[in-house]
Amino acid sequence: MVGVGGVVRVALVGDYDPNVKAHRAIPVALQMAAQVANCRLEPDWMGTEELAKDAAVRLRGYAAVWVVPASPYRSMDGALAAIRYAREGGLPFLGTCGGFQHTLIEYARNVLGLRDADHAETNPDASLLFVSPLSCAMRDTDGPIHFKPGSTLAAIYGTSDTVEQYNCGFGLNPQYRERLEDGHLSITATDDQGDARAIELADHPFFLATLYQPGRSALRGVRHPLISSFVLSAVGVSDGT
Repeated sequence: MVGVGGVVRVALVGDYDPNVKAHRAIPVALQMAAQVANCRLEPDWMGTEELAKDAAVRLRGYAAVWVVPASPYRSMDGALAAIRYAREGGLPFLGTCGGFQHTLIEYARNVLGLRDADHAETNPDASLLFVSPLSCAMRDTDGPIHFKPGSTLAAIYGTSDTVEQYNCGFGLNPQYRERLEDGHLSITATDDQGDARAIELADHPFFLATLYQPGRSALRGVRHPLISSFVLSAVGVSDGT
């Protein structure tokens, strides 16, 4: 069961490295959110290699999936399988930084039918670079965010604009923006230039991905509204509501 003993289990999909700031921050951010949600939360790190062949088996029993920063992953297939499992299974999902980038690729390949969609970081010579280098890499910096009116993100934040923390060099290739939005995956946050900074999926209980890293807020002692909403969605799955 998802909530055995009253514990809400969240799978953290990524290749854990204690030297990665986001990896240190995310468990803290989740616990801060769990205190407000009044639940016992258990985050489990799951390496991408172990998910490459049997993600559905290994993720069974988890209330939510978070595909974390620090790509390239050891197994792109493993990361994509975890994203697809959450998307098709209606499981609360959050992807951040590398998780955002790979959410784009999973959707392009498996929903839009762009089977050759790839990532410039791992396959720069690919014929279809759905994820390409940012015009200006954002390394350990803050940047403005503007939310689409009526979006889930705007409702979660309760505002139209904010500032978030980044550490990334890749994002949605602008060449494929219109193709992406032909489906149900919408760009619901942009920067000052209008470039995609977050996406969300319609007709799904909770499916959001951000190029920025909300988990880092925990290292500043700040509980993040997006992570709190993610945890509340996981609690709902655990409770069967």
